[in-house]
Amino acid sequence: MTSSASYRLPERYSFKSIWKITFPIIIALVMEELLGMTDTAFLGRVGEIELGASAVAGVYFTILYMIGFGFSIGIQIIIGRRHGEAHEGKTGFESIGRVFWQGVWFLLALAVLTSGISYLLSPPLLKSIISSNNVYEAAIVYVNWRIPGLLFAFMTALFRAFYVGTWETSSLTWNSIVLVASNILLDWVLIFGHFGLPAMGIQGAALASTIAEGISMLFFLVWTVFAADRKYGLHKPAKPVWKELRDVLSTASWVMVEYVLNISVWLLFFLFIEHLGEEELAIANIVRSVSEVPFVFSAAFGSTAASLVSNILGEGHPEGVVPIIRRILILCYATMVPIVAIFAIIPHLVISLFTDIPKLVQGAVPTLLVMCATTVLTLPWNVYLQSVAGTGNTKVCLRVDVLALIIYAIYCTIVIGTMKSSIAVCWTADGVYALCVLVQCIIYIHVKFPKKNCLNL
Repeated sequence: MTSSASYRLPERYSFKSIWKITFPIIIALVMEELLGMTDTAFLGRVGEIELGASAVAGVYFTILYMIGFGFSIGIQIIIGRRHGEAHEGKTGFESIGRVFWQGVWFLLALAVLTSGISYLLSPPLLKSIISSNNVYEAAIVYVNWRIPGLLFAFMTALFRAFYVGTWETSSLTWNSIVLVASNILLDWVLIFGHFGLPAMGIQGAALASTIAEGISMLFFLVWTVFAADRKYGLHKPAKPVWKELRDVLSTASWVMVEYVLNISVWLLFFLFIEHLGEEELAIANIVRSVSEVPFVFSAAFGSTAASLVSNILGEGHPEGVVPIIRRILILCYATMVPIVAIFAIIPHLVISLFTDIPKLVQGAVPTLLVMCATTVLTLPWNVYLQSVAGTGNTKVCLRVDVLALIIYAIYCTIVIGTMKSSIAVCWTADGVYALCVLVQCIIYIHVKFPKKNCLNL
């Protein structure tokens, strides 16, 4: 047996292997972010009200989506652990298929329940929190056409969890290409009206995204039937088993709550901005769309961290956790910093991709520069947060996020709600949140996995 003092990470955890796993996730997330960015770019040429409404409604829909997405992240962590155990011969690969099918049954029921409740509660809820009647009417149209896409989005998230957890991420790239290509074409046709169809505006943007997500789900289904390794047992549907589902929920439920809270406070940010004015809300939506580009890199490396940390612990080598995190962070810095630098050097050109309204282009520049600065300063936060999740201690992740979100909400209340600061100053709230998360996670990781038990690179 290898002692911890002489332990070396296997070749499958090398820089090359980490990048091979992460790159398809990056492509997939970048392509999927183009879904929202495409809506912003098209609606930025329709009007300020539509642009602002899509920001609020988009975040609101994301809250609903995060209920299922959080569960899928919990599934990914469990699949990663089973994958590591299977490599060590502690369990069979077919146990992964059983976990997957428990996720299928749960997410199907969750999608139906969430959609039904949303149709009932969305109008009064959005009416109570949006001050502009024009923005409210446009937002409710968007939400009503997006809700049917929850089922497709939940199932797509589950497929992604399976492929990331088993390190077979190549399908993510092709799926995302299909998703975005479908959405761009449908946006162009439905928003502006082509091929004899009427111009539907914001309604067309929502419908286009919903149809594109349905196409994405079908792609994953076909890919899984014909290309997935049968050793995982996905071709053998497992019946719902309460004991197995309960074990999954013991990990996944905390992630669900964490993700919903996280996005809920992001909605709070946009509601504060909405009260500053329709122009300010439009600027915030533009910068949010730009910020999604560096964020998806952070999210991709974070997803890889969760999977690899879970795998290495499944193999029985906790001393490998810190070296894996270090390697992921090196790759993360090498890819993200140049991108953010380009945004900071040519801000007007970047913003003009999302709107041709001169006052919005000029007004968004200071906020974009603040976003670039906070992104670089707090870059490791998501990798560390997902690494904590990868240990399986998702309760700790929830506690970390709750404290950070409380501080974030207080900061937004003071800086935006009370002081009515400029959009650029308001955007520093992102940095405050990320810093709170980063400090807590660094402490947890280095206490849980002391340096004396870990190897240098």
